[in-house]
Amino acid sequence: MLNDKRIRIIVGHYGSGKTEFAVNYAMKLIEQESNVALADLDVVNVYFRSREKAKMMTEKGIKVISSAIGHDANLDLPAISAGIFAPLQDETCQTILDVGGDATGARVLAQFKQIINFMGYDMFLVVNANREETQTKEGVLRHIEEIERQTGFKITGLINNTHLLRETTLEEVLKGQALVKSVSDETNIPIKYISAIEKVAQTIPSDVDGEIMPIKMYMREEWM
Repeated sequence: MLNDKRIRIIVGHYGSGKTEFAVNYAMKLIEQESNVALADLDVVNVYFRSREKAKMMTEKGIKVISSAIGHDANLDLPAISAGIFAPLQDETCQTILDVGGDATGARVLAQFKQIINFMGYDMFLVVNANREETQTKEGVLRHIEEIERQTGFKITGLINNTHLLRETTLEEVLKGQALVKSVSDETNIPIKYISAIEKVAQTIPSDVDGEIMPIKMYMREEWM
């Protein structure tokens, strides 16, 4: 069960798998909630944006909000739709915000700061220990500090999403878990989820910190 605050902000460094996690989270959330929206606020990364899977999510009943000019993946104008205010204000809507990959990209949240603070939120940091910027505890701590400073929001949960795409192994996931645990111990930010492709998720020990979330690779075609 995804028992988090109604407004979930998903952040993470480029290549962390942030968008893959956000889409998987939305697909699981619609199985337990009838009113779910995902807003693509990533104005930094022009590849692997959640809006690219708008049709798939819409068919499942998820409302997808992207730029003011629609979901067209070929249009890269950083025009955030005013439509995002509706799910933020709607207390019945379970809302996911997929935010740009670094502190600069996360600045887009500033325009929604008042309403998000009023409504309450969780902000989850997706960590991939195989990315250069987040391979060490110091790197992750620096990333947390930069995002919190730029956004004015606090990280409330950590997500271990250490992966090598389809080559991911249990050893890789556990390596990431050790890193995220060291960050959690230092900051008192809890580990909320451990996400991994389904065949690996089945092998993760049940006594690890965080909820195990098997994910599908929606954002990559079979040949990628």
